[in-house]
Formats: sequence, C-alpha cells, structure tokens
Amino acid sequence: MRKILKILAAATAACLLAATAAFAHAFLDTASPGVGATVRGSPSELRLSFSQNIVAAFSGVQISTASGQAVSAGKAVLVAPNVLTVRLGRALSPGAYVVSWHVVSVDTHPTSGTYQFTVAP
Repeated sequence: MRKILKILAAATAACLLAATAAFAHAFLDTASPGVGATVRGSPSELRLSFSQNIVAAFSGVQISTASGQAVSAGKAVLVAPNVLTVRLGRALSPGAYVVSWHVVSVDTHPTSGTYQFTVAP
C-alpha cells in the first residue's frame, strides 16, 4: 500500500510541475487601447501588461495601419516588471490599427501576438 501511495505522490508531483511549466510564458494580460476597443481621439501611447515579468532587451511592440503601413512609434520601454509602454510618434488618424508584440519572459520563454483597435472619427 505504501508503494502505491509513493507512486501516486510522485505522479501528482510530476503533473503539478508540468502544469507550472505550461504556464511559464508571458501572455498579454491587458492593453491600452484595449484589444478590439474603439477609442475617441488618438492615444499618445500604447501600454501592454503581461502575465509575467519580461526582459525589455528581448521584447518589442510595433503598430501599423490595417493595410500594413508602419506607424511611427518610439522604442518599447519597461515601466514595471511586466508592463511595456510605447510612445506614438504622431497622432493617429481615424481608422483601424494593428499592434504586434513579442516578449521574452524572465524565465526565457518567448511569446508574441497581435491585436487590433480602432480610432473613431
């Protein structure tokens, strides 16, 4: 009986460790402007918060129009261990914009993604 309990305990520990590793990536938690949001007036910056702390040197954010034209923006700056901000180089005209991000979490796992927001007329 003890042998079975030891095997079950070891299996449970292995499952818990595997589950922890699966959640070891930094994913986009919140953004401003928000994912799918429509905002009135041009934002002056993008603010992206992630589910884990990230390494600024290996992380970045780009913004483009819906047709793929790059929008002038500053370099992504780490303002908290899990928050990047990017100052926009100019006011955004009304229309749809795509934000592309890539980050590396402090445990070296890379992730990336995109989202869209709209500036209303």
